[in-house]
Amino acid sequence: MRIRRTDLALEARELWRESAGETTRLPGVKAWESEREGIPVTTVHILDQEGEQALGKPQGRYVTLTLEGVAQREADVFSRASRAIAGELTQLLEDVPPEGLVLVVGLGNRSITPDAVGPKVHEHTLVTRHLVDQMPEHFGALRPVASLASEVLGSTGVESGDLVKAVCDRIRPACVVAVDALASRSLDRLCRTVQLADSGITPGSGVGNHRLGLNQDSLGVPVIAVGVPTVVDGATLAADLTGAEQPPRLGPGQDLLVTPKDIDSQVADLSKIIGYGINLALQPGLDIQELDLLLS
Repeated sequence: MRIRRTDLALEARELWRESAGETTRLPGVKAWESEREGIPVTTVHILDQEGEQALGKPQGRYVTLTLEGVAQREADVFSRASRAIAGELTQLLEDVPPEGLVLVVGLGNRSITPDAVGPKVHEHTLVTRHLVDQMPEHFGALRPVASLASEVLGSTGVESGDLVKAVCDRIRPACVVAVDALASRSLDRLCRTVQLADSGITPGSGVGNHRLGLNQDSLGVPVIAVGVPTVVDGATLAADLTGAEQPPRLGPGQDLLVTPKDIDSQVADLSKIIGYGINLALQPGLDIQELDLLLS
């Protein structure tokens, strides 16, 4: 049986409810709605193995923010979205020491626009590890942060997971924040949602090229995943549009991924929002204007 493909826990829960019935209790999962900075937030908490089996995702908290108005570049949406991401990320980082080194990893291929979210977030990350180490009298109030754009096996000859593991073994961060592109089942959620999760991430999942997972088991430190859906699986989209029970079976080598025609500008905008959101969470003493000066 072929299933609809999605990397979003929010959508996995929707699919389960569609198949089991709206009134059926979903075992091992709690979910609730909230709001931050005027932005809708949905949290799906997978509590145990029953929940894992139901949704097909590891245990942990999955927080999805719906960023209305980003594509239209509405007034103040950049600052509100960045602060909302920062607020939710801060909660996921609550067990990480405030002075602990954080490694931000941008996963993906910068040469393929829908997969370039991670490398572009890397470009907007405020790197402070060297400043805190070398000039503590000036930068000691900042949290040490390192950043890495791991690229992909095809361009480096090294698995992203192996590269991140080697860096972690060398610099010993207290936490890793990994950013990657994801796949959604819905066109309406493309480039409009951001998912944060404390369960880690599998590089390449958004483009159907699953690699070694980045999580606490593989890296030895907590891993917070930040993902943006930039593609929809073509067969999943066809099933949803036609109302078919199962996605159609495409021929060999005919897997299709659908992405918006203005994906370049949308990825650029979202990457900056996510980058600033991460910076605000890691450096709570700074505001957006100060980040503009430090990153310019």
